[in-house]
Amino acid sequence: MMLARWILATAVALGLAWTVLTIEMPWLSGEAQVAAIDGAACPADAKPANLAFTLRDLDNRPVRLSDLEGKVILLDFWATWCGPCKIEIPWFIEFQQKYGPAGLQVVGVSVDDTLDKLRPYVSSMKMNYVVLQGLGHDDLFDAYGPMVALPMTLLISREGHVCMKHTGLISKDALERQIKGLL
Repeated sequence: MMLARWILATAVALGLAWTVLTIEMPWLSGEAQVAAIDGAACPADAKPANLAFTLRDLDNRPVRLSDLEGKVILLDFWATWCGPCKIEIPWFIEFQQKYGPAGLQVVGVSVDDTLDKLRPYVSSMKMNYVVLQGLGHDDLFDAYGPMVALPMTLLISREGHVCMKHTGLISKDALERQIKGLL
């Protein structure tokens, strides 16, 4: 049991270090990718997104990701304890409100929080977008991973291609430009 705790602590420390590095050195993360395709709809070689997953929302209702096909999906993997995630959440609230009518759907997948912790957190943050329970869904994380740090944010086109994948905190402006390019 002690070994498992050390492994978990090491993984968290490495994830935090990676997040800090990607904030300070964007060339280590997807920031350069975003800048390279800024204004472009989606790279020609973008891979198809695997939307064949069903997760439960905060009311324990099943939500099929495939039902979101035809929308631009901002898929965010996050946790309540994640500092950079707390910075991004207000942006996602704004993006959902501003671009939802044009076809954007923000989807937050909590990677390891229980429903009892999620409900009050989502309520206190006033999250206006779909929040799904990811605990126990390693298959989903494997499909979009590797997940070396949080947050991990993807933009998926209306045609179902992963146009951007970013680990760590990305700038709000770069992300918004990419969203506009896909809408």
